[in-house]
Order: sequence, then structure tokens, then C-alpha cells
Amino acid sequence: MTSTVKNPPDRDSASDASSVASSSFHLSDPVALAHALQPVWQKAGPLLSKIYELVQEHLHDGEEPIDPLNLREAWSEYLNYALAQPEKTMARQFLWWGQFMSLWQDYAFRSLGDAAKATTNVPSEREDRRFSSEDWNHPLFDFLRQAYLLTGRHILESLNDFDDLDQEARQRLDFALRQYISALSPTNFLFTNPEVLRKTIETGGQNLIKGLENLVHDLERGHGELRISMTDYGAFKIGENLAASKGSVVFRNDLIELLQYTPTTASVAKEPLLIIPPWINKYYILDLGQEKSFVKWLVDQGHTVFMISWVNPDKTSGQITFEDYVTKGFLSALEQVEHLTGEKSTNVIGYCIGGTMVSMGLSYLQSVGEAKRVKTVTFLTTLLDFSDSGELKLFTTEPQIELIEHQMKLAGGILPAATLRSTFSMLRANDLIWNFVINNYLIGKDPFPFDLLYWNDDSTNLPAAMHSYYLRNMYLKNCLKTPGALEVLEKPVNLGGIRTPAYFLSCKEDHIAPWKATYASMRLLSGEKRFVLSGSGHIAGVVNPPTKKKYCYWTSDKKVPNAEVWLRGTKETQGSWWPDWQKWIESYSEGQTKARAIEKSLCAAPGTYILSHEQPD
Repeated sequence: MTSTVKNPPDRDSASDASSVASSSFHLSDPVALAHALQPVWQKAGPLLSKIYELVQEHLHDGEEPIDPLNLREAWSEYLNYALAQPEKTMARQFLWWGQFMSLWQDYAFRSLGDAAKATTNVPSEREDRRFSSEDWNHPLFDFLRQAYLLTGRHILESLNDFDDLDQEARQRLDFALRQYISALSPTNFLFTNPEVLRKTIETGGQNLIKGLENLVHDLERGHGELRISMTDYGAFKIGENLAASKGSVVFRNDLIELLQYTPTTASVAKEPLLIIPPWINKYYILDLGQEKSFVKWLVDQGHTVFMISWVNPDKTSGQITFEDYVTKGFLSALEQVEHLTGEKSTNVIGYCIGGTMVSMGLSYLQSVGEAKRVKTVTFLTTLLDFSDSGELKLFTTEPQIELIEHQMKLAGGILPAATLRSTFSMLRANDLIWNFVINNYLIGKDPFPFDLLYWNDDSTNLPAAMHSYYLRNMYLKNCLKTPGALEVLEKPVNLGGIRTPAYFLSCKEDHIAPWKATYASMRLLSGEKRFVLSGSGHIAGVVNPPTKKKYCYWTSDKKVPNAEVWLRGTKETQGSWWPDWQKWIESYSEGQTKARAIEKSLCAAPGTYILSHEQPD
């Protein structure tokens, strides 16, 4: 990677420097900043004392500190490699020092009004929005930006200096170093972020007071552990503007509530539709506001829609197994759908881990001669082959799984929802951690109402037995792809025996279920298959209603073993993949029947399981 670019087109221009210098607001004016901060110190005292009390209370509550991705060990591993090869470490240091001095020289030229002599620039990545403000064009802060980017790139490139690193260790260290680099960004600190300094002077420091108040609130939310607010939680209410599609709970056991939705068409497809969502978050990712609701869209297309709502496990649920999710979840729900509709064949959709579990259930049905009970299966961002399962796999080593199991034992037999939130947030730290640190605590703004982030913060606990099985047999050993390595109800799992027509939807920017891994997963099944690649990521690429006209998707009828070869031969279509799926599933339908009224109701949707535990606030 080249760290410097000659003659940048837009950063190092005399016009930028002169326009900033001539503005009535001087970002580097220490007098203005001192006046703005003067009243802050008096008001900040009680807030800082409160923060100290909350943190101390949390540190002494007896719980061991959680490092969900084992970053401390990875960072220590990096330092050991650096110290073991001092000649390469020193060479890297001298290379960085020379380029840093070039940046310093250019800063001097620009500060003296001679920007034409500046010859180097370290550009931001195109998708990096941290430095998008014009305030970063100021010579001082542009120097800080470039010095930070230069240093971060040298740290990452230093991994190439260690020849004896295997690929997995290299990827694990790369991830850990990116977390470290993200944390040290000048955007994250008051005196090195020009946007924050501007706000501080404009408000007389009130933004910092508001930020401290927000920090106290978030520490109180987490009972001393920082639980960053990501949205305006008061703007949403389950059953009103989230999970609001009309319907009823038609079945309940100790693991699921089965929802049936009220029809909106006079006739419906003969085959009912059962959706198996992941149990890591709540099901209503597929039933957000009415404009985004996949459930509402499906009902309006003439489907009789059933949805599982999973219970949130508590400390009495630690022994719930992965097989329980197959039997009490998928198979029980399928039986109820058949009973309530009188149909012998059902279309099934599985999302993420829900799809992984459905594949095991399908294998079981195939082995007992009941495969025709499922007409078609749709896998949304689902991994079956975990060979290349993304960044999460890098931190599911045997020592890390043992640590997680120990933490689950201390937590009473569950993996707490807070640990899950931390893990997934760290996979996108700049967007889901540091963006809110800046907005909430430095600029002093309340987060914007955003339904996806409300849902993202509404995660659930996981039973220890299920989670340990999942980590060991999927991520660590990759057993699911091997015929007979796993069992369901004493029947060996063999994905190659599944001949049910299957639709695989993957997302090009998915960091949880990488699309190339889901393409390899698709090839494990033996029946007719259609693979569709959506734009965006694990959530936005799925929840992409046609009315929004966002993103695009790629399709191809070619059957090739390599994902990259498949992509080169695809057709790109603008808009949502939903209509493509509808056309596909209609091709397997046996016709229409009169819309089915809900004949049995235990309570109105969204049910009780979705409300039986703490909501974001």
C-alpha cells in the first residue's frame, strides 16, 4: 500500500487554506476555546463525580471483565512478533519517520501560506466519513488527519513484515489492530476534532455538559457499564410502530410463540409461509414500520404468513440445546402451520442462524421420509459451510470458546445480551461505537430516531448449551458440511440429501455471513437452487423494500463452483430483490385459495415473548 500521493486534487490547495484562515471563526484560536471552556469546569464537577461512582460500582460488582473477541491476547501476540524481529520493526519505524517528517514539512508550508510547496497527502478511504467535514481542511487538523492515517496504515502494513504468521493469525491480528487504530482516531477526542471544537466555542461549552449528561445516562442504563445510546428509544414502541402488523399468537410453548398474520387479500397462495428468524435479536427486523415491513409486503402479495417469536432465555434456560431449537422451534411450528391451514406442504424462510437450524431440520425430514412437508426453502444470509465465515470465526478458537463458556457459567447459564451487543458493535466499531461517542458525548447531541438501531440494541440472551454447541460444531469444527458429523433426533445430518428447491439471498457487504461463504453453503444442497446477491449488508440488504428503490441485486442462472466466477457472469438489477423472490416462489405454487381467517388466538400480535424482557430505553 502506498502511503503518500503526489499533488492531491482537493486537500492541499491554497484556496482551501486561505478560505479557512479568512473565516471569522478560527478553529485554532486558544483564547476563544479557553473562554468557551471556562464555565464548563464548574458544571462538570458533579457529573464527573457521578461517572466515577458508576464506574467504580461496576468494577467492584464481582463480575470478570468481558473481552468478547479476545483482543487483549491478539494485541499481546502482535507485540511479541514485533519484539522478536527488531530489525524489521526498526526498519518500519524509520520508514514511518521519514514520511511523517514530510507531512510535518508540508504542514509548515501551509501554515505559512505557501501551500503550493506541499507535495504529499495521505488520502482517506472513500467510505471513511469521519473526516468529511470542511473543518478538516484547516492545515493543523489536516495534518492530524494525515498523521493518524499514515500511522494506522503503517501499523497494519507491519503485519506483512512477519513472515512466519499463518493466514488465520494474520487476519486475527489485522482485526485487533483495526480496533486499536479506530479507538485512537483524532475524531474521538475534544482537542483534536475541529467539529467538536467549533461546537464547543459556538455553544460556550454546553455541548460538553450535555455530553457528560448523556454519558451519565448511558452508564446508568448499563448499571455502571457503558451502554451507548444509538437512537431515540422513546420514538419507538413495540406493537405500535414496530412489530405492528395485525395478527395473533396461535401457538405457544416454552421456546416459541407462533404468530399468524391477518390476510389483506381475498385469495392467498395455497402454500402457507413459515418464517424462522434468528434468535440473537427479535423477530421484528422483518416487521419494522409499515413501509419497511417484509411481513406486510408478504401478506399483501397473498401469502398466509406465520412467524416464530423466540423466548428470551433466562438463568433457568441454560440447558436449552440447539436440537431444542430444531424440534420445539422449527418442527413444532411446522406442525402447527399444517394443522391450522390443513395444508401438507409449507414454504419456509430461515434467516441467519435461523436458516442454519432449518437446514438441520430439513435433513431430519428427509431422513424420515417427510421432505415434502416443505415445498420450498429460502435462506437469508445463512451459513452452512463455515470454512470462511468472516471475522467472527477468527475469535472462535478453543481458548476463546473456553473463556466464553466460563463467562456463561458465571452468568448463570446464559450468554448475556450485553455481550452480544458488544461483539457485533465491535465488528463495525467506527459506525456503531465511535460515531456515537462523538455525537453523544463530544458534540452533545441526542441520537437520531432510527428503527434499525432500536432493533439492533434489542438483543437477547443465549442459552449456554446451545451457544457452546453452535460455536464448537459450526465455527470451530465446521461439522455441518460433513455428512453424519451431527445428529437431530438420532438421525445423521446430511445436507447433500436435501432436494427441496432453495433460494439463497446473500449480501455483498455482509460481515457476519460473507457472501462467498454463503455461495459455498448453497452448493452443499442437491435440489434446484437460485442464488441472489443483494447490495449492502446483513440487515439493510435484506430489509430493502421495493418502494425505497435502494441498492441492487445480482442474478445468474449459471452453475459454477467459484463465487467470483459466478459474479462476473451476473446481471445487475436495480432495486429490491423481493419481487425476484416472489416470482421464484410463484413458480412452485399450486395455485390460490380463499384467504384464511385466523381461527385461534391466544393473544394479539406481537405476543408476550417479545415484551417479556428489558427493552431499549
